[in-house]
Amino acid sequence: MRTPQQVAEGIRGIFTNFSHNWIIVVEAVFLFLIIYFVLKTLFENNAKKLIPVYILLILCTGTVALFSEQLTAEVFYIFLLLMSLFFLLLFSVEIKRSIWNRGKRAIPVSGDASAKNTAVGARADVYITGIVKAVQALSKSNTGALIVLSNGNLPKEIIDSGVTLNANISNQLIEGIFVPKAPLHDGAMIIYGDKIQAAGCFLPLTQKDFPKDYGTRHRAGIGVTEVADVSTIIVSEETGIVSIVKRGEISRYVDSESLRRFLKEYYWKEFSSGGKKA
Repeated sequence: MRTPQQVAEGIRGIFTNFSHNWIIVVEAVFLFLIIYFVLKTLFENNAKKLIPVYILLILCTGTVALFSEQLTAEVFYIFLLLMSLFFLLLFSVEIKRSIWNRGKRAIPVSGDASAKNTAVGARADVYITGIVKAVQALSKSNTGALIVLSNGNLPKEIIDSGVTLNANISNQLIEGIFVPKAPLHDGAMIIYGDKIQAAGCFLPLTQKDFPKDYGTRHRAGIGVTEVADVSTIIVSEETGIVSIVKRGEISRYVDSESLRRFLKEYYWKEFSSGGKKA
């Protein structure tokens, strides 16, 4: 066990013999970048509660490494790397999505590009109108429904748990799928851009505490947004109340205009690359 004086002398030695300890400085910069990236990932993915846990683990391990003669610097670096990797793996889908988005270049809106964007907006309005009509009809008839607005990053096992459709979006098809006692009405519908990708899919349930009137459909609609960068639309079977969920946060009593704005945000992202799906 090192004494505080020994620890202080060791830290002072790093700065007094800087020319011989440049490797330590490089390692420190590398570790700082890793820690910064993990904290940034946690902050951007609505996991702020994990930030104090991560920082506390770093501080506790670092303190032990300073005063312990058995725990070497190499062991501390390896532990920090493994711990950081664990936190990053929790948000691997979101990180991948972020990398994909940064690799895309915006197309200037001028000439042909402007006309193309106008055509894209018209296409999006058709899809939005179809979805809004279907949700309104389902709400009026108290027909339960769960629609996932995917960005193409849902785990394969979720897509494979249902029936692949790749059908054009229409309010008649959406309503028909969720008709009570229809084969696919209990599962979730996956919409990806201009297609109904699949239906009857099973989603992970949220582990958070919610009121008792949040049934399996609501818990699934919330749960999938916690594990993937998607949004969901939920129609309650008991009350017909329409809800939307984004990043684990649910908004209830959504009217048609609010739903339309919500869908416009989704399609703006989906078709923000000059008419091509993001």
